[in-house]
Amino acid sequence: MNKQTLIKSIFKLKKIAVVGMSPKPERPSHYVSLYMKNNGFQIIPVNPGQKFINNEKCYTNLKEIPFSIDIVNVFRRSEYVLPIVTDAIDINAKAIWLQDGIISEEATKLSKKANIMFIMNDCMLRQHQRLK
Repeated sequence: MNKQTLIKSIFKLKKIAVVGMSPKPERPSHYVSLYMKNNGFQIIPVNPGQKFINNEKCYTNLKEIPFSIDIVNVFRRSEYVLPIVTDAIDINAKAIWLQDGIISEEATKLSKKANIMFIMNDCMLRQHQRLK
């Protein structure tokens, strides 16, 4: 499937766990998440240093979330991606999205092997606006 078809398929899903979501409004992880929430997506913050972000309960990791997740949106540096991708596979996420500048060929291989939709080095907000 080509990238645009893949992105459209991912945007049909609605529950997004945001790994690395910041409580600071000026951070991309915060404003991208708010944009997605304002466009009909459920946002689940994942940040071990926070209890709540934007009035949403914050989880320390993906495995702590007590319900299913569709998309894992990652705002962590590339060197921290593999354990997050492994957890996303373990919780049966349907898609993994690595934001701008986040690159991991090993994560690509793991996601493909697990048959999980995967986007790397791209912005969810920008792609959503482009498709609107």
